[in-house]
Amino acid sequence: MLYLGELISIGVAFSWTATALLSEYGSKRLGNLTLNVLRMSLTLAFSVVLFMAVSGSPLPCGITREACLWLMLSGLVGYVAGDFCLFQCYIIIGSRYGQLFMTLSPLAAAITAWITLGQEMKAMSIAAMLITLAGIGISVLGRGEQHAVSLKLPLRGVLFAIGAAICQGVGLVLSKIGMDSYDTTQLAEWLVPFSANFLRCIAGIVGFSFLLYRREGFTHLLDALHDVKGMTVATATTIFGPFVGVGFSLMAVQYTSAGIASTLMALTPIIIILPSRWLFHQPITWRTIAGAVISVAGVSLFFVS
Repeated sequence: MLYLGELISIGVAFSWTATALLSEYGSKRLGNLTLNVLRMSLTLAFSVVLFMAVSGSPLPCGITREACLWLMLSGLVGYVAGDFCLFQCYIIIGSRYGQLFMTLSPLAAAITAWITLGQEMKAMSIAAMLITLAGIGISVLGRGEQHAVSLKLPLRGVLFAIGAAICQGVGLVLSKIGMDSYDTTQLAEWLVPFSANFLRCIAGIVGFSFLLYRREGFTHLLDALHDVKGMTVATATTIFGPFVGVGFSLMAVQYTSAGIASTLMALTPIIIILPSRWLFHQPITWRTIAGAVISVAGVSLFFVS
């Protein structure tokens, strides 16, 4: 089908928009850690159903020891550390600004790939990073009462957002290393992303369960299981996010170039502006729109380079 990869990429951008909005609501209703334990558990359940339907086995094949180690590490970095920071920033500054800061993720991925894989950092990539940072700055900085420039958002929320972007970028590189280590003679190539996500979610559920037990105990988790609206949101977040969203984001690269796919999937900060206005009554200003457009343009240049 013509432009299949591009269509999948645009669909992923809308999927991640829905995930961000649902996650903001779910985090405020159920709590960050409780929602993430539920998301990881539901993703594992959906993955088992998929593997059973395709291969008749509840577990994926072709997993080497090296792939398992890298993907487990990716799950701890990308899911446990990354999603903890991301959902916390949703609570503090909202999903719209959280997704804006996530445009820093390619920067973190590029630096990690440069360090670990020896990939070259071109001048255009550095320029793209600066443009992305400028776009974020336009959105979150304003004229202060005591200083010429001040931060319009709570610093704690901004730090969580930056931490989430860094962890997602690093986790992506770790996932690539892990998937390159698969034995594809035993597993269909299109299933590798879902298998990789399965292993990442195992690390995720272990990490989030440990944090939940240490910080709150499992009382809130048990209460959440009886919260119909909360469980509905958790299920929808899982479908749009770690199950369909992640799987199809990796699949999109199989049908179009990584640059085109990544650029189209990076449209989330623009797509989310109107829904966040309708759902959370967040004001829309020219700085908001300009900052989001410039940040996405920076991401586009990054992959074109």
